[in-house]
Amino acid sequence: MSDLAWKPQKNSSIPLHQQISDFMKNKIMNGEWTIGTKIPSQRDLAKSFQVNRSTIVTALEELVADGLIESKVGNGTRVINNTWSLLASTPPADWISYVKSGIHKPNITIIQKINKAEADPNIIRLGTGELSPDLLPNSRMEQLLQIDNEQSLSLGYTEPKGSLSLRKTVSTYLKTKGINASPESILIVSGGLQALQLISIGLLKRGSTILHETPSYLNSVHVFQSAGMNLMGIPLDEEGIKSNSIGPMKRQHNATLLYTIPSFHNPTGTLMSEKRRLELIEACQRESIPIIEDDVYGDLWFETPSPNPLKANDAQGNVLYIGSMSKTLSPGLRIGWIVGPEPVMDRLADIKMQTDYGSSSLSQYVVDKWLCSGMYEDYLKETKEELIFRRDFTIQMLKKYFSDIATWSTPKGGFYIWLQLLTGVSTRKLFDVALREGILLNPGSVYDNNDDQHLRISYSYASIEQLEKGLFYLAQLIKNLSIN
Repeated sequence: MSDLAWKPQKNSSIPLHQQISDFMKNKIMNGEWTIGTKIPSQRDLAKSFQVNRSTIVTALEELVADGLIESKVGNGTRVINNTWSLLASTPPADWISYVKSGIHKPNITIIQKINKAEADPNIIRLGTGELSPDLLPNSRMEQLLQIDNEQSLSLGYTEPKGSLSLRKTVSTYLKTKGINASPESILIVSGGLQALQLISIGLLKRGSTILHETPSYLNSVHVFQSAGMNLMGIPLDEEGIKSNSIGPMKRQHNATLLYTIPSFHNPTGTLMSEKRRLELIEACQRESIPIIEDDVYGDLWFETPSPNPLKANDAQGNVLYIGSMSKTLSPGLRIGWIVGPEPVMDRLADIKMQTDYGSSSLSQYVVDKWLCSGMYEDYLKETKEELIFRRDFTIQMLKKYFSDIATWSTPKGGFYIWLQLLTGVSTRKLFDVALREGILLNPGSVYDNNDDQHLRISYSYASIEQLEKGLFYLAQLIKNLSIN
């Protein structure tokens, strides 16, 4: 159940408990809270409505007396009836059973908690994998949209693969990465996540096995799992995924393809070496296993450019390459691309048209102008300088507060530091304790269900002041938990 934005009026002549009872009754009568819906706990309601818990108890008692809700020990409080269902001769639709029957798996509980907490402006977000709003180019976006040029803006649907103008621009942009791709081999998508969704339903059979680094971003989203796929992890070292494991894993599990983030891996921040990239390409070609290369962090190298993407050394069309503007220019634009063999792009474009009839034409126009104008490179340089400062500051804070309780490596780009705790404290437990203290974390279990000792620390979102305050308090929480 989403956050309750409504608040009772404390200067009203109507008692607070009555206002709350009426509000909840309307939710039930209007069908927003259907039969079976679980009501938030008394504590959560009191916090959301900013009233005493006794006020909530009185309001709920009225709803119980009206026969609308019921409380059971161990099962919480749920809606059991509504006004019109009391009069109906047949029971209303059981929407809760429909919710539970949907084929797309729900987010894991901890991800749902993270998504909910990110809406709280008072939370210190130490794990959020996006740029701070302060780093986004709002004023330059306005400036760029006022530039007159020969490119006309169309607000209609684009062709199945996306705006031809943008695909030509992306084709030119990819050449700077060593990738030669014609506009016909590029599909514009609504961000990297949609790219994965299209691949999962457009190219793979149910029951297929996907190989990936462990830990992996793939474990934090249920794109492949909901399409009936199995995920199988391959260990990482400091150079990237262990390519010598691919052959045995492919044969043992009859794997269909491999998913990898070679540049500034999510969540570990690892940068795959050039040697390992070539070994990976060779191993996958030898085993006839295609690769999904997720390069959404590829532009965010710091002191030294990253090795060329896997796709740059792909002479056999074995790699599906994913790029995006979400991690650099703006998460809100929702524009990315897939590069691959034309028949594959035709197939995925057909499915995309069935799904959403194409990505936003306005967002495609904006990204096209950014890349064509030269402003993207200037902005990217400034953003990386800010990220370097934030990374170095975060490392200083870790040395100051975590030197005796954790280990880490300094990333060469991207957003993340993979922090390994040495105290034996469960990061699952730490997540809940920290959240109560106003600190939001991304524990290792989000990326590997068996990992209870790592945290993904992001220096890209929280302010410098929040990073210092959050890391100081986090270190204190860890030390207190390890004592207790």
